[in-house]
Amino acid sequence: MRTGTARRSTPSRRTLVAILSALLLPLAAMVGLASPAQAAGTTATFVKTSDWGSGFGGSWTIKNTGTAAITSWTLEWDFPAGTATGSAWDATVTKTGDHYTAKNVGWNGTVGPGASVSFGFNGTGPGSPSGCKINGGSCDGGSTPGDNPPTAPGTPVASNVTDTGAKLTWTAATDDHGVKNYDVLRGGTKIATVTGLTYTDSGLAAGTDYSYTVVARDTVDQTGPASATVTVHTTGGGGGPGEPGDKVKLGYFTEWGIYGRNYNVKNIVTSGSAAKITHINYAFGNVQGGKCTIGDSYADYDKAFTADQSVSGVADNWDQPLRGNFNQLRQLKAKYPNIKILWSFGGWTWSGGFTQAAANPTAFADSCYKLVEDPRWADVFDGIDLDWEYPNACGLTCDTSGAAALTNVLSATRARFGANNLVTAAITADASSAGKMDVADYGPASAYVDWYNVMTYDFFGAWANTGPTAPHSPLTSYPGIPQAGFNTADAIAKLKTKGVPDSKLLLGIGFYGRGWTGVTQAEPGGTATGAAPGTYEAGIEDYKVLKNTCPTTGSIAGTAYAKCGTNWWSYDTPATVNSKMSWTKAQNLRGAFFWEFSGDTTNGELATAISNGLS
Repeated sequence: MRTGTARRSTPSRRTLVAILSALLLPLAAMVGLASPAQAAGTTATFVKTSDWGSGFGGSWTIKNTGTAAITSWTLEWDFPAGTATGSAWDATVTKTGDHYTAKNVGWNGTVGPGASVSFGFNGTGPGSPSGCKINGGSCDGGSTPGDNPPTAPGTPVASNVTDTGAKLTWTAATDDHGVKNYDVLRGGTKIATVTGLTYTDSGLAAGTDYSYTVVARDTVDQTGPASATVTVHTTGGGGGPGEPGDKVKLGYFTEWGIYGRNYNVKNIVTSGSAAKITHINYAFGNVQGGKCTIGDSYADYDKAFTADQSVSGVADNWDQPLRGNFNQLRQLKAKYPNIKILWSFGGWTWSGGFTQAAANPTAFADSCYKLVEDPRWADVFDGIDLDWEYPNACGLTCDTSGAAALTNVLSATRARFGANNLVTAAITADASSAGKMDVADYGPASAYVDWYNVMTYDFFGAWANTGPTAPHSPLTSYPGIPQAGFNTADAIAKLKTKGVPDSKLLLGIGFYGRGWTGVTQAEPGGTATGAAPGTYEAGIEDYKVLKNTCPTTGSIAGTAYAKCGTNWWSYDTPATVNSKMSWTKAQNLRGAFFWEFSGDTTNGELATAISNGLS
């Protein structure tokens, strides 16, 4: 059972964004250039947002391309005779002849580095603006007379090379007005901008060649020639993540976590977890009418992230080709090129469409491939994960497609995605007699996946309102367990007997706890009156909350539990995760995965425990 998949309503601004996009994109006619204004480190661009023949809508965007905030802005331009502005908003616009001046209003004068503001107006006539100046400088970034670009920096020198990182050092470039900073490029793609003469890259794959160059920027953002290239070969080897023999450390990232939870892709970096994982499953795409479809378009590729929310530290623009979580994941991969990302489809809420998928697996697989490999984001994803809850069994809905349905769907998916993409599946851990694992062909189907994510959590919870209380993720059975076969060890053992190789099994860890209220007994097996209160849903709470509000009071079957007042919770801790990882290695499993990032602490305690435990 997958937790936390209830869909959240998207903020009302989604409607506004969609309307603006529909107006702006078809009519985008850029007549100002967006390169840096040399005098002020500020640019200005113009676009006609609409045109109805006798008039038009216009919009100016002012962007701060410098390194310090500006506190006010003044934009000037000329219109040809016969073209004029009318009403304006978000700026004070005045006119002298055909020359126009726009000044910020009180609330939008301050623009931070990398940020932008816009204002609009209605106009008449067919002309376009010319002679644009922003804060006295050219809007198109034309060179300032006598200001030459910087020279090339010295060839980078690599040191402290490890399996996953390297330190680069170079000699300074020169410039007639001074060098402001340096862009560091890996394989021709900018990965960082620094003010000093050194940069340490991280998140690399072992035994891999990487090429680096450095480019200098002067005080007006002119760039000089690139340095000579240095090639760095990281230590270690034996194949990158995803190759047989390597331990997989995979986390689920939920598309809706950016709303109420305020957990963005950037948090994977700031928590330190990005350096400790190998794979991310992006959850979820929907399955509708037997086809893979978008789950939440606003979160996936439309939401504009501010500079402080962004992995790169640069705010999204309205006209960039890709925004949303997909663009943030792209930025994450630029910083951590070893991380592989899969798009996960289905989940507890959206598994109903798999029944129709099983009726025509080839058409289903083709729809998934076309969506995952859409040119707008094909570079983001390295494969697909199918989270069918559950084939030929009941979850939120019931499926009766037959025992061979899983093999048919995964076989078609593998055929369509080919050998160069990852194909995985999240599967049940119900090892009870005649349970979910016995009604579908998990053994034969495993031939078509790189691995199974075995959901070894949610065995017990407050859907049984009166208890008995029990750990939701027991590693082993124990006297008094409410249901035989509901534990990790039995699930893994049963999958092996069905012919699933060790190397295709990941053990699951929940970054949350499940709990009851009205409990008097401290040990498992007590009675209850209902679900314990939770931040987002009764009966469930994040680890990062429980570790402080209800510290553990005991452990059983490899999992911790806690009683605080009349509430009783079970959840994994760094200590229990470490012991589960030791068990995982002893069983020769491929690795582990977790649901999901936002339940961890801000410094990634549980992700660290998984990484250390599998090392």
